[in-house]
Order: sequence, then structure tokens, then C-alpha cells
Amino acid sequence: MDAVYALLQECPARDLTMEAVAKKAGVGKPTLYKWWPSKAALIFAMFHERLADQPEMPAAASAEAALRARVRRLIAALNGQFGKVMAELIAEGQSDPALLHELYERHIRMRREAALADILRGKASGEFAAQLNAELVLDAIIGAIYYRLLLRTGPLDEAYGEALIDQAIAGGVPIKD
Repeated sequence: MDAVYALLQECPARDLTMEAVAKKAGVGKPTLYKWWPSKAALIFAMFHERLADQPEMPAAASAEAALRARVRRLIAALNGQFGKVMAELIAEGQSDPALLHELYERHIRMRREAALADILRGKASGEFAAQLNAELVLDAIIGAIYYRLLLRTGPLDEAYGEALIDQAIAGGVPIKD
């Protein structure tokens, strides 16, 4: 894991090789393949161990505050090594659907469910409009964040995240769940 982490700071995932990892780790390639069937699996293992594990979110006074905290935290993470590796995993996943599935199941799903729960809590309490489509709102916010990460069409900063939330929860025509 140390070798993968170090090498990914020097080069993109597409240029990482099992040979380079084995050499830097001081092991043979068969040892790597014993535990990880592919380069993508090895990168994901390092990502999950070193970059993706985050402590639970602190309790927020409101659903909106919880959503804003989640977005700020995601944007901060995506502006560091986590974001670099996440973008590279998404790129690698275009030719490895199993990697995308694992990324979703082991990393994204639980975070998505927690954010959806925040939005649904806000709908139930009257904080958000009852007709707000929670999944669509979350997709609008998170999808736009990943769009900026992957295509670099503009700054990915806290102000952008705040504007996304403002627009998503108050600005559009609601669509029924």
C-alpha cells in the first residue's frame, strides 16, 4: 500500500505498473497478483485503505446543515490526493466495470444513502418542500461536483458547493418521487 500510494503521487494510475509497485515494495509480481488480480484492484485497495475511510459525520442541527457539511467535506477531499485517485479510478473503471461496481458498493453507496437520509429527514420535518425529489436533488449536487472534478470546467470550491445546494433545494421545479 505504501508503494502504490507513493507511486500515485508521482504518476497517474494509467502509468502505474505492477512491476513498478513490486520493485518499490521489494516483492515479486506474483506476490501482488496473489492478493490483487489487477492493477485497478490494487489501486482501489490502497484508495479504500488510505484515502476513503473517513470518520462519521458529526450530528447537524438541521438536514440542510448536514447536507452542506457533507458537500464541504467532499469538495475538500476531492481537492487533494483523494480526488486525484478517485478521478483515476473512475477513468480506469471505464474499461473495468467490476471496478466501478466495487467503487460504488464499497465507497459511494453508504455515503449516498446517508445523504439521502438527510434530505428525506428535511422533507419529513418540513425543512425542504414535500414534493422535492431527494434522489434527483442529490444527483444534481453530487453529479455537478464530479463533473467539475473530471472535466475541470471551473473551480471546485466551497462557494460552488454552496451554490449547488442553494439551487438544488430551492431553485428548480420539483419533480415528484
